[in-house]
Amino acid sequence: MIEIINGPNLNLLGKRQPEIYGTTSFEDCLRELREAFPDTPIEYFQSNCEGEIIDRIHRLGYETPDCTGIIINPGAYAHYSYAISDAISSIQLPVIEVHISNIHARDEFRHKSVTAPSCRAMLTGFGLQGYRLALDYLLNLSNRK
Repeated sequence: MIEIINGPNLNLLGKRQPEIYGTTSFEDCLRELREAFPDTPIEYFQSNCEGEIIDRIHRLGYETPDCTGIIINPGAYAHYSYAISDAISSIQLPVIEVHISNIHARDEFRHKSVTAPSCRAMLTGFGLQGYRLALDYLLNLSNRK
């Protein structure tokens, strides 16, 4: 099982700033991922609350033995949440950070992710395709074991 965690405001995908994030909802993206990877259970969690995201990471890392990896889009928390970074560092699961837009081509405060160094890798600017790329990577990683 692979879990996708989306942070603040990502519940508004398809509605919020379509010129940056597109017009596809995450529910549609998730359905496409599940169709593309039918043999892989894909769970999804979204929260606008930092503590709930941290609790979810802890639960996956310590209480969910069938979880083999996490894809996280921390949203704006990527730029200042050392607490989420510490939560990622506290678990043994591989974590891939995804950003729909190219954070380096946006506001200067978005150029640095404090959570990315705790992750195995970061994908930025691939649109919703970044989730598929991260999922493919995690599946290849678990198949090598």
